[in-house]
Amino acid sequence: MSEDEYDVVVNDEEQYSIWAAGRAVPAGWQTVGVRGSREECLEHIEGVWTDMRPKSLRLAMGEH
Repeated sequence: MSEDEYDVVVNDEEQYSIWAAGRAVPAGWQTVGVRGSREECLEHIEGVWTDMRPKSLRLAMGEH
């Protein structure tokens, strides 16, 4: 593991971020199984996080 590796993490509101690989993930967040360079992780997030609204807001608006 190099200093320049990151994990993609997600919280209960389905909001994504990156976290330095090997560091403990903060409470409320979990890894999604994607690790790579900063650019690779951000590219993955861009592809999967297409609706930036928190999950609770999407549900409140009647979307699934």
